[in-house]
Amino acid sequence: MNSILENNNICHQVEQVAEVAGYLWQKGWAERNGGNITINITEYVDDNIKNLHPISDIKPIGTTLPYLKGAYFYCKGTNRRMRDLARKPMDNGSVIRILDDCANYVIIADKPVLPTSELPSHLSVHNYLLSIGSSYRASLHTHPIELVAMTHNPKFLQKDIATHILWSMIPETKAFCPRGLGIVPYMLPSSVELANATIKTIADNYDVVMWEKHGVFAVDTDIMSAFDQVDVLNKSAQIYIAAKNMGFEPEGMSIQQMRELSDAFGLPK
Repeated sequence: MNSILENNNICHQVEQVAEVAGYLWQKGWAERNGGNITINITEYVDDNIKNLHPISDIKPIGTTLPYLKGAYFYCKGTNRRMRDLARKPMDNGSVIRILDDCANYVIIADKPVLPTSELPSHLSVHNYLLSIGSSYRASLHTHPIELVAMTHNPKFLQKDIATHILWSMIPETKAFCPRGLGIVPYMLPSSVELANATIKTIADNYDVVMWEKHGVFAVDTDIMSAFDQVDVLNKSAQIYIAAKNMGFEPEGMSIQQMRELSDAFGLPK
């Protein structure tokens, strides 16, 4: 096959990635090569793809991930810009196959573009999601301006303080992001510690994890849904900051109003 995108299902997934990459750039959330996207495309892989020969040497993941045996991922390339990924996703990303030892991978398509340096972190999260039987197949890391700004105030780093403020700004936030915003204290980017802390926070029933003074990490069924969650949460952060800039502390929805919303739409309390 000339391109892995000849597989229509995979083509659709990669087109979604390209669309989201464009949104991230337009919003100013993806400066230079900032941010990463990784999606699990294993369910769409056919025999033609399984028979593709590697176009790279064997590469170590840096850890062993038993639930990823034989899995396939589309990954943004290392040092590649989201604005370029939006235009040419297969020149700025690649598809990898996890080997049977669960500790190494090879690139199989379309070009030998090395995946993001944060690949071990992303794959560790995907390994966890598969281990619990989750239907989530997409992970997104990006730098939403207002959410990152809020993490420079220690008040918002306490558990669920930011969540309740963001939920209270506009009803749709709780409706579309019912699990709120998990918080991970500052840790070295790309570190094992950050990956483990992110997995622990996702395990605590969050889909969007805020890395203090850095950015967010979101997971969902597909990349557009992961983006939507971040977009909605950041809109609430914008409303909060806009009110503060107008010189007042926003009142927000009351606890009673949010309870009524939860009851009306069957949302978690």
